[in-house]
Amino acid sequence: MPRFQDYKAIPGLVRNGQIYAVPYTYSDMGLIYNRKKVKKIPQSISEMWDPDYRGRVLAYNASNHNFSIAGLAMGVKNPFALNPGEFKMAVSQLIKLRRNVLTFYTTPEEVVKLYLEHDIVLIFGNYGMQQVQALRAAGADVGYVIPREGALSWLDCWVITPGAKNKTLAESWIDFMLEKTVSDTLTKRHGLANTITPFQDNSKDKIIWLEPLENYAKREALWSRIISGDDFEKF
Repeated sequence: MPRFQDYKAIPGLVRNGQIYAVPYTYSDMGLIYNRKKVKKIPQSISEMWDPDYRGRVLAYNASNHNFSIAGLAMGVKNPFALNPGEFKMAVSQLIKLRRNVLTFYTTPEEVVKLYLEHDIVLIFGNYGMQQVQALRAAGADVGYVIPREGALSWLDCWVITPGAKNKTLAESWIDFMLEKTVSDTLTKRHGLANTITPFQDNSKDKIIWLEPLENYAKREALWSRIISGDDFEKF
């Protein structure tokens, strides 16, 4: 698809003019919303902080993504490279988020269970359309949207290591995996988007590919304190 034809536009694929990886599957992390209970289709990631939704929001339990999400809500230049001042602001934002959500989940199955047992209106879709499919299979009337700030997105690629003993075979395997029938099977069986055929009409949505973080250990340490219940004054 056009989004994946410009390798230079995707961080980490090209170095010194050489292509090092071929994308084959991805997932964006948008917002899942309850069609029957939201006031209107969510437009911004900041709606996770909406006080009207207090106790009715599900967010993901991860230090890396949550600081990046807070960065998006704050409008920082690079959500993967927060400076000290932005880190402090992000801590404040995440404490507010902790107070607004019902809980922080870890698996798609947990989300389905929580959705069916509680009055949930908004979910941060860490697993993207996989979660949407799982919820709909359970009878939930949910929609999915990419917020205007953009959606964090992971991208899986095929690569060939320098020590590959049969480069021709490796290239043939990559070609095979990028055939339309194989890519479509990946989507139908697992709910994962592929890079060959459109999974949903999101060609104009803002996708923010994940990049290396400025300090993973710092994010993890701060998140542990946030989720344990520390107030902002203790940071």
